[in-house]
Amino acid sequence: MENAAISRTHHRSLDKEEVTARDNRLRILQTLLFQNERCYIPIMRKKITEHTVLFISIVKWVVLATIVGAVVGLSTAAFLEALSWATGRMSLHAYSFLFLPVAFFASSLLVKTLAPDAEGHGTEKVIEAIHKSSGKIPLMVVPVKLVATVITLATGGSAGKEGPCAQIGAGLASLFADIVRFEDSDRKKLVICGVSAGFAAVFGTPIAGSIFGVEVLFVGAILYDVLLPSFIAGITAYQISAALGVTYFHQPINFVPAFSEGFLAIVIVAGIFFGLCSWLLIEALELGERLSGKLRMWAPLKGLVGGAVMVVLALVFSTRYLGLGLTTIEACLRGESVEWYAFLLKPVFTSLTLAFGGSGGIVTPIFFMGATAGAFFAMMTGLNVATFSAIGLSSVLAGAANTPIAASIMSVELFGPQLAPYATVACVISFLMTGHHSVYPSQILSMKKSASLQVTLGGNMDDVETNYEPHAKSLSGAISNLIWRLVQAVKWIFSRSSRPNDSDNTKE
Repeated sequence: MENAAISRTHHRSLDKEEVTARDNRLRILQTLLFQNERCYIPIMRKKITEHTVLFISIVKWVVLATIVGAVVGLSTAAFLEALSWATGRMSLHAYSFLFLPVAFFASSLLVKTLAPDAEGHGTEKVIEAIHKSSGKIPLMVVPVKLVATVITLATGGSAGKEGPCAQIGAGLASLFADIVRFEDSDRKKLVICGVSAGFAAVFGTPIAGSIFGVEVLFVGAILYDVLLPSFIAGITAYQISAALGVTYFHQPINFVPAFSEGFLAIVIVAGIFFGLCSWLLIEALELGERLSGKLRMWAPLKGLVGGAVMVVLALVFSTRYLGLGLTTIEACLRGESVEWYAFLLKPVFTSLTLAFGGSGGIVTPIFFMGATAGAFFAMMTGLNVATFSAIGLSSVLAGAANTPIAASIMSVELFGPQLAPYATVACVISFLMTGHHSVYPSQILSMKKSASLQVTLGGNMDDVETNYEPHAKSLSGAISNLIWRLVQAVKWIFSRSSRPNDSDNTKE
């Protein structure tokens, strides 16, 4: 009995200890979970809220970008169909380019009267609108740009077709933003989507076009927050345009030499050459603007002057440099040779067109210059013309537009993956070699292309002033010091050699 009583007492004490331990554990858990509301539950609530907002944002921009891509795909297909019809009709007449003065006059009059924002090569005006007016683009720009570009290109004006598509796409995106009453930040995103979609749909390069729209705004920076909608808009626009019958030129380059140090060195030299070609194109465009500005006359009358000069140049050289020049580009990519000076003449024709009343883009002339410059480089070095025409096409775009990533991706989409390593190297070198210049003056400079060059970041490219300040420990500084010492040594040698003659003359 006694033992039984002791056992019950022992069990009760154990039960009390277990209950006490259990209560302590519950209190600790309660403290962790519920005692302080600033602890676990608010953290979980915050995480759930964050991911919910991100999910809604993704869905929102997928839907909006799809709508913009569909609209731009339809408008691009309509524009390209109108351009093809007009160009086909005019090509039936061998001397249709004689109408260039009238075409420039009509294009300039149309733009000046109805939509001054449609002036120039399209993409530049969109970049300016994004930076200065939150992407606000007048609706009248869309039809005016379409008609003016068709008039220009159909009669032989040297311009491109991507600028109008980008501006038309951006204008429609801006209209859509007005309809749904978006704030400025969302409007900018939609307009950038319009640019990406227009580039993707006109060239059949959805990935490169998507990257182009987010890379072209800033030199040395990419807008990552617009990547998703740009990709959605670019892919959608490309698919719709292709479904509506728009055909694209893709030329896989099958002859690419096996990797070697020697060939890579040649590609590096080619990249430097293509960078200088990009700079030459930019200078030619700026020279055309300066010449046009010096003519103190009504803008449409300048179109008559510029068109007349274009006619004379076409009669003297060739009609090869008129229009889009797609035949010449395709010939180079097939490995056919062209005149060695072709890459020097195209910038002249393009500058006259855009500065004297013509309307159109700039990327197709860049393709022409790049392909013909590549053919020239290949002929000078005895290498494959098609390979270096393709590399040149991508590299000159990278340098002139300051878009090395988009240009590198485009080389893969147009010419296949075999060319990608060499085209990428040449694109980056061309981008650096072009310097702080651009065919899009409204781009914002976000980086220095060399530590030895002093530039002001955050301003427009047309306002950039470059000053050379070599660092003592840099390679450029060392080379500069070496050159300076050599010059001083040569001067000293010449001064020493002239002294005896001076003393002889004194004696006499």
